[in-house]
Order: sequence, then structure tokens, then C-alpha cells
Amino acid sequence: QVQLVESGGGLVQAGGSLRLSCAASGRTFSRYTMGWFRQAPGKEREFVAGISWIGSSTYYADSVKGRFTISRDNAKNTVYLRMNSLKPEDTAVYYCAADFGVVVSTLVSNYDYWGQGTQVTVSS
Repeated sequence: QVQLVESGGGLVQAGGSLRLSCAASGRTFSRYTMGWFRQAPGKEREFVAGISWIGSSTYYADSVKGRFTISRDNAKNTVYLRMNSLKPEDTAVYYCAADFGVVVSTLVSNYDYWGQGTQVTVSS
């Protein structure tokens, strides 16, 4: 069982930066592939970034590649999403998720545990 709690969201102007954190409970955190997803009003939840359980592999949606960076600290049971050069279209609720798999997946259905989400709003 893994419980996830996101933090770090907020209101930022276009071009600004935020860092989201996702704190996980559970002793097996290091065995989970972790992902960040987002959901804007009226849209489906979409993959943003993922990181393998030892952090050796990362994967990004094309829309955030070069602007967002995912990382993890297994000693702190925490995964991060650094977001730079934010755009109004990045506005959404951001969720972290855990997948007891080896390969980073972009599919919502592959993830076993989800946090409650944190709101990110980017003003123009």
C-alpha cells in the first residue's frame, strides 16, 4: 500500500516556475515507477512525466519536454516535478501516481495509487 500527497501547486505568471513534490508513505516506495499526470477542466487526465524506480529512466510528454524535469529521492520517499517556462495551457490539477512496474508507462490505467492532486494555475 502506498499513500501519496502532493504539494507545491499555486498561481504563477506565464514564464514562471514551480516545483511540485509528492511525498509517499510505505516502505516499498523505491520499487515503484512514479508518474505525474494532469487534468484540465473538461479534459481527460494526461501523462506529463515518469521516472523509473531507481531514477535511471525518465520520460516526458512532448508538450512539456525541455521545460519540466522529474526526479526522485528514494531516501526521502519523494518525487518532484520541476516546471519552468510555464504556459497558460499548463493550468490543471496535477497528480502523482505510483506503478508497481519496471517500465515507465504513460497510461492512467497502469498506475496503482494516486494522490489527491494539487492545482497549478498559470496566468497570461
